[in-house]
Amino acid sequence: MAGKVTFEQLSCNDEHHQIGVAILDNPESLNALTFEMLIQLNQQLLDWQDNDQIVCVVIKSNSEKAFCAGGDVRTMHQMMSEKSKQEAQDFCTTYFSLEYQCDYLTHTYPKPVIAWGEGIIMGGGMGLFMGASHKVVTPKSRLAMPEVSIGLFPDVGGTWFLNRLESGVGLFLGLTGTMINANDATELHLADYLLLEDHQTILLTLLRSTQWFSANDHYSVINELLEGLTQEAQAHKPPPQISTYLPRIEFACRGADLAHIWQGILDIQPTDPLSNEGKWLENAQRSMLGGSPITAHIVYRQIKHYHDLSLADCFKLELGLAVRSGVLGEFQEGVRARLIDKCGDPNWMFESIYDVDSKVIDTLFSPLWPTDKHPLAELGKY
Repeated sequence: MAGKVTFEQLSCNDEHHQIGVAILDNPESLNALTFEMLIQLNQQLLDWQDNDQIVCVVIKSNSEKAFCAGGDVRTMHQMMSEKSKQEAQDFCTTYFSLEYQCDYLTHTYPKPVIAWGEGIIMGGGMGLFMGASHKVVTPKSRLAMPEVSIGLFPDVGGTWFLNRLESGVGLFLGLTGTMINANDATELHLADYLLLEDHQTILLTLLRSTQWFSANDHYSVINELLEGLTQEAQAHKPPPQISTYLPRIEFACRGADLAHIWQGILDIQPTDPLSNEGKWLENAQRSMLGGSPITAHIVYRQIKHYHDLSLADCFKLELGLAVRSGVLGEFQEGVRARLIDKCGDPNWMFESIYDVDSKVIDTLFSPLWPTDKHPLAELGKY
């Protein structure tokens, strides 16, 4: 798969500071992150954090269609299909380790990071986006963690950020994999600012013309710049979708176990089946029914059992889950059916959530490496 990240250092008017801009450039795959792209982005972020001239970083894409639609699952499918289990495991370990390190770096970056989330933001794109200190969406933005449809699970820090949403919402988004719009993203605090597409150029101009003083003030300066642009965008907010159903989603996700929660979500009735939010709800329910039963059980445990993990420990947990998923077969089958053959009908290992062997889920969550040998052992130490 082709793909690269291009970088710019925009000089500020004070001639002492610069704005670092990283541009995701893989348009044929909606800016899906190849391993090479992750190498480039991770290294440049490391370089910029030690460069005193760089006051903040902007991560954006070269396309209005998508910020980033996910990770390079097509290459993963090729490895899982054509290589031995050990080779597939090694590739998944290498790829996901770097991806999670890059995501963790954005979460813990010592300088402001503005993610310009225009268009589709899914999966691996959410990993980068959620780590930014300033998360911007536009009226056309669509956000999702759709892994249930391909037999993976909400990774890239999903264990962390889904657990920090309003009660029930993270579980609902993980089980259904449904998309939410820019209005709901800001209401749920998955995004910080709703701006118009034309504001990107204006924002970069404002950043360059700002007088930058104490590094401690950089975050608040950027807050003010973004806040000043939001008023114009309010008239262009898309109508709410998930917001209409929040009380019912919370109630459904209070169920005693996955089976009760599953049925509770299916029992939610649309306020108006023909309305925008009514169709959105039905699509979410349909997506859940067609998703991987194994993924559903993983999501349930992520939310119910790992709420209190630190950010670093969330990534460590997810790495083991991702690598084990890479050799289990469910992920491979989901990608084949949804993205390669596009038949839309995966042959999941279990017919429904009620048939899933709990031992399979226990194995997926079991440690793959000794603690001191974990590929992400150094994460969170410094």
